[in-house]
Amino acid sequence: MTIMKPHDIRVVHEGANLVGESPMWHPVEQRLYWVDTRRPALHRLEADGGVRTWVMPNNIGSYVFRRAGGLVAGLKQGFSSIDLETGTVTKILDPEPDLPENRLNDGRCDRRGRYWCGSRDPGDHNPGGSLYRLDGAFRCERMDTGFIVANGMAFSPDDRSLIFGDSRGETMWRYDFDLDSGRISNKRVYLSTAGLPWRIDGATFDAEGYYWCALIGDGAIGRFDPEGRLVQMVRLPVTHPTMCNFGGPELDVLYVTSGTVFLNAAERARQPLAGALFAIHGLGVRGIAEPLFAG
Repeated sequence: MTIMKPHDIRVVHEGANLVGESPMWHPVEQRLYWVDTRRPALHRLEADGGVRTWVMPNNIGSYVFRRAGGLVAGLKQGFSSIDLETGTVTKILDPEPDLPENRLNDGRCDRRGRYWCGSRDPGDHNPGGSLYRLDGAFRCERMDTGFIVANGMAFSPDDRSLIFGDSRGETMWRYDFDLDSGRISNKRVYLSTAGLPWRIDGATFDAEGYYWCALIGDGAIGRFDPEGRLVQMVRLPVTHPTMCNFGGPELDVLYVTSGTVFLNAAERARQPLAGALFAIHGLGVRGIAEPLFAG
């Protein structure tokens, strides 16, 4: 296993996010977006280094870019559209109207333009979350269930696998994925974090088919091979990275969000960069362009 040196890491924005998440490079705009789930807002890094912010009505867990413009997001209120011109947030549907305390969490778009998103209970012990698939006609289907905190979602570059799991349940699963039908099958363990000092948070694949994820609780980003073995680690100056994703014009920069809500006052004083957005350069690999939602 290789450990990258800290000089490859740069601070992009010292935002002190409570829980930064979902750094996403817009393939058309060539801009980086991310969210703060607990101080609910969507952010965009502008060309001059400034940040534009859209305040959200409630917790936002993830989002996807739309072919028609704007975004579709997973909020506590359910799937919702976001108009970036007006800032209007419009509810599409709530997949769990019988579970009002649940909220949508981690999610990604597949390369047929369907939005996959997992839900979670507000606590850290109840496996009351599920995995949903929202298609371009806004039809929603539950694809799996039994998760405490749905996390770590990423589609492999060959479109044959979905990695998705439960960070509090300490297990990431690999599913066979059929791109044409949008179906998953053959669920099996990809990796377990039981007994380790970290859990899996947000994740992505590189173009070579390796899985990159935030090792929350241990201040690092990990790269895992197709068999789930940790082969590379990048140490960060914060304990709680929350998600990583490739961006930049060449998709060769790994952007990483982080959070402050996990720290007490003494820890926060020792980690002045907690909650910042980072960029890791010089990894020697590229990511995959984000698909656009078909709706």
